[in-house]
Amino acid sequence: MSNELIIKEVCAKVLKVNEKDVEVVERLMGGMSNYTYVIKVKDKLYTFRIPGKKAEKFVDRIVEAHHIKLVEQLDLNNNTIYLDTESGYKIAEYIEGTPLHELEPLLLINEAARVLHKIHDSGLKSDYDYDPLGRLSKYENHTFEYGHVHSKRYNSLKEKFLSYKDLYMDDSKLVFTHGDSQISNFVVLKDNSMKLMDWEFTGNNDPYYDIACFGNNDFDHALALLPVYLRRTPTVEEYNRLYFFRAFQTLQWHNVALYKEFIGLSKDLGVDFMFVANLYLDKAEKFLSRIK
Repeated sequence: MSNELIIKEVCAKVLKVNEKDVEVVERLMGGMSNYTYVIKVKDKLYTFRIPGKKAEKFVDRIVEAHHIKLVEQLDLNNNTIYLDTESGYKIAEYIEGTPLHELEPLLLINEAARVLHKIHDSGLKSDYDYDPLGRLSKYENHTFEYGHVHSKRYNSLKEKFLSYKDLYMDDSKLVFTHGDSQISNFVVLKDNSMKLMDWEFTGNNDPYYDIACFGNNDFDHALALLPVYLRRTPTVEEYNRLYFFRAFQTLQWHNVALYKEFIGLSKDLGVDFMFVANLYLDKAEKFLSRIK
């Protein structure tokens, strides 16, 4: 069934309308894991998410539903109308705004820092930890299902990363985090305030994880965010902690890219995920080398 037919069928049932009243306006770009569309139903706009192939290997929808409910009090997410925890289909109210990646992030970095503080300082407690090391092991196991054996380079970089674990991983520093705070997930409203979408990777985690994630497209964005977030000049150790968590993210997404290659998404999407996987190793090496 085509995505458009899925959208029309699900919306008709959930919103109690006729399928002909459901119009697909456009697909939102920015992510590689999901298909997210703007739809119009009787002159009201919504977003409709269809998870990509095998997305359930990386996102637990029951956990996502828990976090969507939990963050309602923060008034940062768009209002979720419907989430099917089995299929991952999600309908939410559309928010009029501009994704931060279409603007100049450095000009709006104070607001981005405010949003992250609102999350990290909220006192909210998830039922679930992000658990970086456990998650990395899980993602590695997904690649093992296809007979993959990690390269000497990967194992060497992972060993170096783990050598810093006791310095920069501290359970006492865990707070409520977004978990995917890259700039494409921030939406800037007309008054320059921001919303933050896509709470699929949320959990209790180190706040530096979110700061590092802000530099997903351009790490200079994370480097610029850190002193604004801290409200002072960072120490060498604080920069090291940022590099550490960004190095982790590159090792993590290396495994995700490998898995996407193995399940045929390079061909399906026209993206060379093996190239992407190797690019993440280049980045891991770079960030680990910056730790002093």
